[in-house]
Amino acid sequence: MSTPDAIAADEAEASNKFSFMAAVSKTPKKIQFADDMQEFSKFPTKTGRRSLSRSISQSSTDSYSSVASYTDSSDDEMSPRDKQQTTTKGSSDFCVKNIKQAEFGRREIEIAEQEMTALISLRKRAQGEKPLAGAKIVGCTHITAQTGVLIETLCALGAQCRWSACNIYSTQNEVAAALAETGVAVFAWKGESEDDFWWCIDRSVNGDSWQPNMILDDGGDLTHWVYKKYPNVYKKIRGIVEESVTGVHRLYQLSKAGKLCVPAMNVNDSVTKQKFDNLYCCRESILDGLKRSTDVMFGGKQVVVCGYGEVGKGCCAALKALGAVVHVTEIDPICALQACMEGFRVVKLNEVIRQVDVVITCTGNKNVVMREHLDRMKNGCIVCNMGHSNTEIDVASLRTPELTWERIRSQVDHVIWPDGKRVVLLAEGRLLNLSCSTIPTFVLSITATTEVS
Repeated sequence: MSTPDAIAADEAEASNKFSFMAAVSKTPKKIQFADDMQEFSKFPTKTGRRSLSRSISQSSTDSYSSVASYTDSSDDEMSPRDKQQTTTKGSSDFCVKNIKQAEFGRREIEIAEQEMTALISLRKRAQGEKPLAGAKIVGCTHITAQTGVLIETLCALGAQCRWSACNIYSTQNEVAAALAETGVAVFAWKGESEDDFWWCIDRSVNGDSWQPNMILDDGGDLTHWVYKKYPNVYKKIRGIVEESVTGVHRLYQLSKAGKLCVPAMNVNDSVTKQKFDNLYCCRESILDGLKRSTDVMFGGKQVVVCGYGEVGKGCCAALKALGAVVHVTEIDPICALQACMEGFRVVKLNEVIRQVDVVITCTGNKNVVMREHLDRMKNGCIVCNMGHSNTEIDVASLRTPELTWERIRSQVDHVIWPDGKRVVLLAEGRLLNLSCSTIPTFVLSITATTEVS
């Protein structure tokens, strides 16, 4: 048994501990961040919104970005074009969101390198020979960590590179900053306006004492810009590499008109691009993009996929595996028969447009889903695009006074009809997987290695 003196001592000790804890609880808590960390993201204000034909919204800098990367989304509304930024080496020949994000971008690139084994192997094998010495490559692609590995490989093999983005939503700001820090002239940031988009392409073409002799394009915008604005530069181009079906169509148009006077490589139709990147990349990333942006369960949902090429095949396989009831629209009889053999019902869009829950375009063509289709969709129908161009869905027809646009979250808009019907539009009709999610690194390594080789 405890003595009275022992009990008193215990009570005194407990009182002292209580007094100490009370004093600590009154001390204001402060969290010290490392100097190189960026401030927490906040919702952007409405003051900086633009209303241009490419319909830029604050989603490109929204704090709830669905892209799983560091890409900063602070409420700094100042355009990167108005900022004076320099690298640690004093270079200012670039334009990115925030050069201070370079360290985070470097980590993203290093992670991507672990999966891009084929490209890294090619780099190690050929960098001593510098096979691309003298090559001045101007590029216009999605600027992601995987593209960063590609660009740094081109530089390691002796090329000089200047780069811009082929999509206004797909740029990872931290990766663009990391590339700029290494000396690559990069002009891109997430959430560009249409004017910014073409300005960045123009800046990538124009460099001090620099004239490109090769083009690496994704979608054909850079090729057509050089052709129309800089005919003298265009005539001196030694080769064009195009990696998307949309850009290939545009090259064929130039060829038929007798205006494609330089060699052009169709990477999109290569076996490695078609059978791996287009199929397997889309099979995984379509679900990633849909899940992140909608939180919808797809088991039992009625889905129509427009186009049954390799991209369409990947989308259909992924959705079928989740239990969705998948319909396919396809104009090519061979692809349509393939869809039938896989158990999909081949239909015309008009036949199912009233009943489906999700519409996905992946044709590489334009005007696939028109206003007449959008008017007939059921309430809550989700509409998105897995093709390169934003013209597969007639988004422009939705920007009329009688329809109301309501931003729900990053890259998710409700378009509201006068009767209250809502259509859920993802990424404003642009490429879903690169706007609303990220993509598998490994398969991109195969495509990138094909381009370099």
